Amino acid sequence: EAQLVESGGGLVQAGGSLRLSCAASGFTFDDYAIAWFRQAPGKEREGVSCISSSDGTTYYADSVRGRFSISRDNAKKKVYLQMNSMKPEDTAVYYCAAVRGGLGFPAMEALYDYWGKGTLVTVSS
Repeated sequence: EAQLVESGGGLVQAGGSLRLSCAASGFTFDDYAIAWFRQAPGKEREGVSCISSSDGTTYYADSVRGRFSISRDNAKKKVYLQMNSMKPEDTAVYYCAAVRGGLGFPAMEALYDYWGKGTLVTVSS
């Protein structure tokens, strides 16, 4: 059974850092780009960042570019999201999702084959 499991969420003060992890199992990890989405209270889910399956190309939403960094370790089947200079508006449930390689960072959630259950990140002011 394919599975994505997020970890690393928690409470952090504004200006602080957190690193989220996404552990994959049950599918061919190398064939998939992995993205991070987030959903803040009362808002729609939005794409945050994505890393390609092949050459490590990375994508970032404008709101996090320069503060967040995505990376992957194919040997460990993990993707990481390093979040620095965090702001209260980064507060959300963060989800990782897997999409077949070659599609870039699609906004259409239906294109993603697998989703994790999310991890809560709270940034206090």
